Amino acid sequence: MRGGLLLSAGLVLAVTACQPLPASTSTGTGTGADAGTAGDGDGRGWRLPSVPGAVDYQLGAAYEPPADVTIVVRDSTAFPAEGRYSICYVNAFQTQPADRGQWLRSHPHAVLTDADGRPVVDPAWPDELVLDTSTEAARATIDSVLAETVERCAAAGFDAIELDNLDTWLRIEGLTMAGNLALAEQLIARSHDAGLAVAQKNAVELGAHGPGAGFDFAISEECAALQECAGYRAQYGELHIDVEYVDAMPTGVTFPELCAQQDAPQLMVLRDLLLTAPDDPGYVFERCQP
Repeated sequence: MRGGLLLSAGLVLAVTACQPLPASTSTGTGTGADAGTAGDGDGRGWRLPSVPGAVDYQLGAAYEPPADVTIVVRDSTAFPAEGRYSICYVNAFQTQPADRGQWLRSHPHAVLTDADGRPVVDPAWPDELVLDTSTEAARATIDSVLAETVERCAAAGFDAIELDNLDTWLRIEGLTMAGNLALAEQLIARSHDAGLAVAQKNAVELGAHGPGAGFDFAISEECAALQECAGYRAQYGELHIDVEYVDAMPTGVTFPELCAQQDAPQLMVLRDLLLTAPDDPGYVFERCQP
């Protein structure tokens, strides 16, 4: 989640969060026959996304992806996309809007507070509380609470998990890279134990600390527009998914021109900011051509 995304978009997404598909549409597994460049043959027990391929980022609504799409990202409350490599979105370093009250009632010590003892919110997403990764006790609580979500992703048949808001230490006072990485390592170990690959979300500033913590691949937002793609390529090679947003495109630059940049990942997609479904007037979907 980019802190620079429009506030209005954050408020709308909080209301129109990805809803589960009817149970009859799910097979209980998202993995297609050709998913995974490494598969289970290297002894790790989880699969990686295939490259080349095509990705769709469906956090605003779950829908049948275009026929040539091989990788789909959906919210943890949705079912995986049948026959595609499916990635489960988890807001791991902030709270989901609907869960705010539960965190404050049941796990207040895991919520970051300011000098006056007030819960800290993400300025760009004011309905989300920032989780406190600065102490071992808080990290243990966060890991324990998110265990249910990780298990749900695995049970539903997702192939991988995306841990969002990893970069809170860059945006919020009182957090450190070391604290966020420590929580990430706990969640990565839990996800790997459940048979899920794990994506680093944004935070190109991690450099080698990303794969060093155990992340298997990367998902970025606007790496081409922000000229950050080379940083992800240096750590993950082609195992890098990037989402560009039509409202954040550089002036005078087309999406095919972004795709043609030297370090642009093959798994790049252009989406509308609200990540809507095809029947919405604002829907945008375009991918880089092979």
